[in-house]
Amino acid sequence: MTQTIVRISDDALARAVGADALAAAFEKQGCDVQRTSSWGMHWLEPLVEIDGKGFGPATLADVDAILSGTSDRAIGAIEDHPFIARQQRLTFARAGKTRPLSLEDYEGTGGWSGLKRARQIGSDAIIEEVTRSGLRGRGGAGFPAGIKWRTVANAVGDRKYIVCNADEGDSGTFADRMMMEGDPYALIEGMAIAGEAVGALKGFVYIRSEYPDAIRKMERAAQLCAHIIAPFEVEIRVGAGAYVCGEETSLLNSLEGVRGEVRAKPPLPAIRGLFGRPTVVNNVLTLSAVPHILGEGGANDYEALGMGRSKGTMPIQLAGNIKHGGLYEAAFGVTLGELVNDIGGGTHSGRPVKAVQVGGPLGAYLPPEQFDIVFDYEAYTAADALIGHGGITVFDDTADMGSMARFAMEFCAAESCGKCTPCRIGSVRGIELIDRILAGKETGGGRQPDRIELSPVMQNAPKRGRTAEEEIELLTDLCETMKFGSLCALGGFTPYPVLSALKHWPQDFTGEAVAERELGTVPGGKGA
Repeated sequence: MTQTIVRISDDALARAVGADALAAAFEKQGCDVQRTSSWGMHWLEPLVEIDGKGFGPATLADVDAILSGTSDRAIGAIEDHPFIARQQRLTFARAGKTRPLSLEDYEGTGGWSGLKRARQIGSDAIIEEVTRSGLRGRGGAGFPAGIKWRTVANAVGDRKYIVCNADEGDSGTFADRMMMEGDPYALIEGMAIAGEAVGALKGFVYIRSEYPDAIRKMERAAQLCAHIIAPFEVEIRVGAGAYVCGEETSLLNSLEGVRGEVRAKPPLPAIRGLFGRPTVVNNVLTLSAVPHILGEGGANDYEALGMGRSKGTMPIQLAGNIKHGGLYEAAFGVTLGELVNDIGGGTHSGRPVKAVQVGGPLGAYLPPEQFDIVFDYEAYTAADALIGHGGITVFDDTADMGSMARFAMEFCAAESCGKCTPCRIGSVRGIELIDRILAGKETGGGRQPDRIELSPVMQNAPKRGRTAEEEIELLTDLCETMKFGSLCALGGFTPYPVLSALKHWPQDFTGEAVAERELGTVPGGKGA
C-alpha cells in the first residue's frame, strides 16, 4: 500500500503555531511527512498539503478528517488559491514546493544553473547582465546592484569580500527569514555568483541572533554545498541584537569584532569595506534574485517587469492588523490599496484602515487617501515615504498616531549607536517634545499628564511658556535637523513616521481626540 505523502512547512512561523506536533500526528497515522518551505500564506498556517491540495489552518483535531477527505479546512489546489495565483514569483519561485536542505530538490528546480553559466561567461558579462536587469538593492536603499558590483570589481585589493546583510530588524518584515529557512541554496548561489563577478573567494552572512532556525539552516546548507561553490566559501556570523547593525558600515564593524556603530562615508565599503578591503554588501533578497537573472534569458525577463527604474519583482510582506498576512511577491507597480484591501483582505479586526506604515519602524504612515500610490522607489520618495525592505504594517481606526509618533522617537533613542549628535540627542529631545505636546502642558487644552507615561526628564520639567503650536514647530525643526544631519538612516529616517503622523492625523496630538474617545463619539472609544 502506497503511503500518503503529507507536506507541512518547517518555517519558524508554521512551527510556532503547531506544525511540529501536526507533522508528528500524521506520522503516527503512517503518512510520509515531508517538511517543506512555506508558501507564505501565514494566516493559513499550519498548512497541510496532500496531492497539491491544501488544508489550513489545521489543528491536531483535523488530522482524521483531512485524511478521510471530509475536512472543512480544505482550500483547494494551493497553486490556484487567489493569493498565490496573482503573484509573479521569481525570488520565491520554490516557496512551498521544495525541502529546504535537499540538494536534489534544489538542483531539480533549476538550482546552480545561474552559477554554472556565470562561470562560463566571466566577470564583465555577469556584471553587464545584473546591470541590464535593473536589479536594485532590496534592503531599502534601492542602489543599483550592477553599479556596486562594477565598483568592487574595479577596486584594487589583495582580497575582496561578499557580505550578505541578513540583519532583518524592521517591524513587519520576514522575507529574509523565509528565504534563509526555505531556500538557503538560492542565497548561497547568489553570493557565489557575486564572488565570481568581483573576484571574491569569501562570503559572510550576517544573521540576527533572533533567527535561530535561519542560522541553523544556513550553517547546514553552507556545509552541504561547499563542494559545489568551491573555491568560493561562505561563513555564517550571528549578530548581537543591535538594530543599527542593519546599516552596512555598522554591520562591517560588528563582523570585525568591534562596536557596531556607523562609519563616516567616504570611503564607501565598495572601496574600503570589511577588513579594509573592497566589499560587496547586499541584502538577502538582492542576492537571492541573482540566480534567476543569470539563468538563460533571466536578465531580459527581470528587466521586462516593473515600472520606471524599479525593475523586477519585490517580495512584499503584509503584517499588522491585516486579514491575510503573509508574503506576496509581485512586480513593481501594484498600488498600496490593492495590497492592503484586495490582496490583504483589509483589517483582521474588521474595522476601517486608519494608517499603513511601509518600510519598517522608520517608514512614513500613509492614510487611505494615499492608497493610489504605486509600489515604486521614486513614487514613494515623491510622497515623502519609503519602500524600505518591503514591509507593510496595517493599523485600524483605533490606533493613536500621537503615541505612534512618540514610539518612533523612543525607538531611535533606544537603538542609536551614539556616533552622531542629531540621532543620539535629537531622539531624546524628540520624546520630550512629543510628551509636552500630548500632555498639553502649556495650553491646558491637550491631554492631562497622567494620561501618558512621561519620560524621566519631563516628569519634573518646568513649563517653558511655549504654546502647542510652537512645540509642534520646534518638533518639525528638530526632525529636519535629524533628517539631514544624521550619519545614517536610523536618525535620518526617524522623522518620516513623526512628520507623517503630524500631517495626516493632527487631531491625535490634541486634547479634542482624547475627549471624544472618552465620550465614545469616535470609533474605539469607551462608549463605542
